[in-house]
Formats: sequence, structure tokens, C-alpha cells
Amino acid sequence: MKNLRNAGAAAGAILIAILATFAAQSNPPVKQTAGKPAHDSASTEPPSHEKLVSFIRERFGVVSTVQLSLSELQPSADPNFYQATITSNDGKQSKDQPISVSKDGRYLFMGPLVPLSGNADAAGLAQQVREQFKLHPEITVTATELKPSKYPGFLTTQVTASDGTHPAQTLPFFVTDDKKFMTMSSEIYRLNVDPRKEALRTISLKDQPTQGAANAPVTVVEFADLECPSCARLHQYLETEFMPKYGSRVRVVFKEFPLPMHQWGRFGAIANECAYQMDPSKFVTYRTLIFQHQPDVDAVQANSSQVRDLLLSYGEQSGLDRGKLGVCYDSQASKARVDAGRQEGEDLGVNQTPTVYVNGRFFPGPSPEVFVQAVEDALAEAKSSSTRAAR
Repeated sequence: MKNLRNAGAAAGAILIAILATFAAQSNPPVKQTAGKPAHDSASTEPPSHEKLVSFIRERFGVVSTVQLSLSELQPSADPNFYQATITSNDGKQSKDQPISVSKDGRYLFMGPLVPLSGNADAAGLAQQVREQFKLHPEITVTATELKPSKYPGFLTTQVTASDGTHPAQTLPFFVTDDKKFMTMSSEIYRLNVDPRKEALRTISLKDQPTQGAANAPVTVVEFADLECPSCARLHQYLETEFMPKYGSRVRVVFKEFPLPMHQWGRFGAIANECAYQMDPSKFVTYRTLIFQHQPDVDAVQANSSQVRDLLLSYGEQSGLDRGKLGVCYDSQASKARVDAGRQEGEDLGVNQTPTVYVNGRFFPGPSPEVFVQAVEDALAEAKSSSTRAAR
């Protein structure tokens, strides 16, 4: 992670650093499901330590081998909130992360509530972020005027950071409705919403490309971009090590999530979904070939005709009819499927690839070790549930 004091730091690194989380996997949190706001509960007291730790483990995809501990809740600068520190330990290192919890038990977010030192107009909010994170003068920071947020009790502003070299990055920040305090986090989490249940309600498993047994006790849903190198590495691991090991115990469901900054990822997604529409049994084989040939497609990505030729060629090698694949690709007959996958990911708050959900638990960009442990946790949980049901 780049130092925010360095004038040459990328704008993306700036905001990622601002939003860095405590989780042992060092992954950013996902956004609250858009368009599906949860009803605030009538709770008037903060949740117990046990509930807070359980919520954080679920919401941030912390596997069972990582220990979590929470300090006592202490008064914060804002009298409506408590503050505490969550500590994670994976056996190799320990990490502390401050959190804030509303006294009415509705909200949690990473970091403190900071008293506003200036005006709550756009210029004042931008200056607050600059001062809080000690940003170099050459880094431009702007903010929009405050407007109501979807979280009762908070207003929101869009903060943009740019170093003049890399693309500007924009994220939301929140201000209490009395305009006295600002969160140093772009995420607010509703403590009365079960993250796993929300994910399971949002994810569609009907008519989706899959691999593995339909009745497997563990379902892995992967959101990936065919142009993403990390996705290619995860796919290779899935095909060469993971699926041979777990066989019928795990089902993998593939979702297209082409990233806007990638040049040919969306074309690859359309071609891959065409393959599914033509012959579902060829989908994974074709997907594997596309991932294996990422460098070849990258080399011609500026030429859409050459990208098309390569994608059709890989389809032919996978056993698909080249002519039919070409017709589907040119007409974008599978575009609706790609758009649906992308929209579902956005509703879940997916903001990086690969992101996987293991029986509804969120794991962004997991390493093979974390991924396997997540699956082992899910298998153990499924076995325990089955045992209890049999009694």
C-alpha cells in the first residue's frame, strides 16, 4: 500500500488506503445492497460483544482460523456512538482496527467519528479529508455538497481524490445530520441485517453456468472478469486442484462481472455466455481457454476484429460451432445474461474481482488458503446442521 504522504501516490491507492479494513485477508468491505434497504430495527442498545464479533466475521469474510477479539465499548466524540477496537490474529500477525457502533444498535462502521473542524460545505468537507489523512498538497481532493443518505441520521458527500496522473477515484463519506461529525469510512453497515441472508436472497442460482453436483452441501458463487489476471489464477486453481479435491461436495456457480476499466473483458463475457446458451457442457472448457490465453487477447485488445477472431477460435477449440458462436457474439444475444450478472454483483456491493460467496459468506479476492478454509468451514457447518436435523 502506497504512503499517502507521497505526492506520486495513485488516486486509487489513496482511497483504498483510506478505506483499508482490519480483516486478516486485508480485503475491502463491500457496499450495502443497493436498492434493497433494510428496515431499521427498534433496538435501543448496542449489540453484545458476541454479536458484534459474529457480525464482523460474517460481513468481512473472516475464516474460522482467524481469531477475533473486541475491546470494551468506550464513549466516542459523538455522544450517540461508542468506539472500540477489533483485533484479528491469523497466527502470524495481529491487526487492530478501530470501529464505531451506534448506541441504538443500528450502525457499525470502520474508524472513528471525527469532529468537523470547519464548515460542512463542499470545501470544508474536502479539507477535513485532506487533514485527516495528511494528504500531500499535490493531491487534489474535492467533495460534493451534503445531501440525504439512505441511512437515517446521516448525510452523504462524494469525495474525489486525484494525483493528476492516474484516474480520479470517488467514494461516499458520511456526516451526522447535525453536521458535527464525519465518518472516515465510505461504508455504513446495518447491524440488524444478516449479511449472509441478504446475499442468499440476492444471488440467483436459476439457469446459471455451474460445475459440480447440484445437491452439493456447499455452493461457491464466483464473480469474475475474463480479463482479470487474478481471476485467471483462481480459475486455474479451481480446475487443477480445487474441483478434483472436493468433487461432488462443492458446486461452483459462475457470474460475469466485467470491470469497466478493462478493454475486452465484456466481449469475453458475452462470448462465454453465448457458449452457455449454445451448449452448457462447453462453458467451463471455453472459459478455461479464454483465461489461459489472456496475454494473447491483451496483445490485440485495441483491435476488436482480432479480439473477435481469437474468441471464436477458442470457442471452436472447445467444441462449439464457430459460425453459430459468431452469430451470437455479433448480435450480443447473451448481453442480457452478462448485464444480469453485473447488476447482481453491484446489488451485492461487489467492487473487485474475483469475489466469491461460499454458502452466502463474502470473500473478496481470496487466496487459495483462505478460499479452502472458507469451504472447509462451510462443509463443517453443513455437516453440523445435518446432524442436528437428524436428531
